[in-house]
Parts: sequence; C-alpha cells; structure tokens
Amino acid sequence: MAAFDASESLTPFQEDAAYGAVLFDRTRLRHAEPAWFDPAHWGGHARPVAAGGRGGAWFVDSPVFGAAVLRHYLRGGLVARFNRDRHLWHGSDRVRSFAEFRLLRALLERGLPVPRPIAAWYRREGGWWYRAAILLERIEGVHSLAHRAATPGDTAPWEEAGRLIARFHRAGLDHADLNAHNLLFDEAGRGWLIDFDRSVLRIPATGWRERNLARLRRSLLKLRGERSVDQVESEFARLREAYDRHWQRGY
Repeated sequence: MAAFDASESLTPFQEDAAYGAVLFDRTRLRHAEPAWFDPAHWGGHARPVAAGGRGGAWFVDSPVFGAAVLRHYLRGGLVARFNRDRHLWHGSDRVRSFAEFRLLRALLERGLPVPRPIAAWYRREGGWWYRAAILLERIEGVHSLAHRAATPGDTAPWEEAGRLIARFHRAGLDHADLNAHNLLFDEAGRGWLIDFDRSVLRIPATGWRERNLARLRRSLLKLRGERSVDQVESEFARLREAYDRHWQRGY
C-alpha cells in the first residue's frame, strides 16, 4: 500500500452507476473536479497532442491551474482493437494514474527535470475494469528528440540526451517507454523526460539500463525518416558516449 503523503488530497466521487476518485497536490489546488479529465469539458481550450504516443492526450488551458497536458491511459497492441482504455482493477493503490502521479513527485524531490503533476483520476463502472487519466503541467518552448533529429539543419542535442538519461538512471528510474518522443529539449539544450506510465524506481543495475537504451535506439531507427541507418547509428553513438561518461563520473 502506498504511504500517505500529507500534501496529497483524495476526493472520491460518484456519477450515476460509476464511482472513482481524484488525487491532487493540495499545495497547488484547493480542490479538483472529475470533469477536468474529460476533454469535452474544456471545449475549444483542449487541443489534441499530435506527436508521439497512441493519441488520447490534449493540451488544455485552465484559469485554475494554467497550461497543462491531459493524458488518458490507453491500451496498445492487439488488445487495443477491442479494449481501448479499460484497465484491470487491482485496487486503488495500483491505479496507473495514481502511480505515475506519485512517481513524478518522487522524481521532483530528487531534483530531476520532469513535468509537475497536477491531479490524477480514475473511474469505475462496476466489474473488473477502470479508466484513468492524469493532468500534468505543460512544459513550454520544447521539442522532442524525434522532432529535432528529423528537422533539416537542426542539430539535435545528442550529448545532452545521453547525460540526461544517465541522471535519471543514477536516481534509479527504469523508464517503461524510453523513446525519442519522450525526451524534450528547449532551444538552450535543457532537457526533460516525460511519460512515466508503468515506470518504477529501482536499484541501478546494468540489465534494465541497457533495456532502456536499446528501446531508445530502436525508436530512433524507426523514426529515422530520410536519414540513413548509418547516420542514426552514429548519432546514437554520440548519445551513448555521453551517457557512459556521465555514468562513470557520477555527476
């Protein structure tokens, strides 16, 4: 069971035959509404996020909490053909949105560059299934590593990407989907990591670190566009060299 944090608030709700709860940071919000997690609630102030992922994400603007990203937890692979957004219920402490909310707070406490979580939501309609969503602070003025690599004339921050990943690995972050869309950089080269669904904190070890890096390499090859395989391999080698240097030095 997750430890209770005094800075968290949990608001249960019931809507006809459905019920659920909203978890939020009480140092930022006085309350949180289940309606916030429905993009229709925001009308013209909700814009689909076009790049990366499986869809199910929107940019929203609120007078309460400002610029944010609303993301629903969707299924992938073959199962998505008949079950797009329902997840097997294992208890409220294992709701995916709540787990990501708490992981983000733990990473922020370690001084790592991640979006600040605003609130997390789940809704059950009975039976064995639930739906979930999360609201995150939007990081402005950034582009993904995938975008930077594919932009003609742009110099993607390969060394900074390697150093950034090493920082997270040293903190024990095993990212479940380390791909080129989930590394964001601003024009000054500062980086952030996003999308921590199913990610966990572990004791740093070679096995899971190498799996993270292999997944990133596969995504860069998949998204290479007009670039040759040799070019992508050379770019990834720059990233990997910076990663190894940072890992060995420990800062």
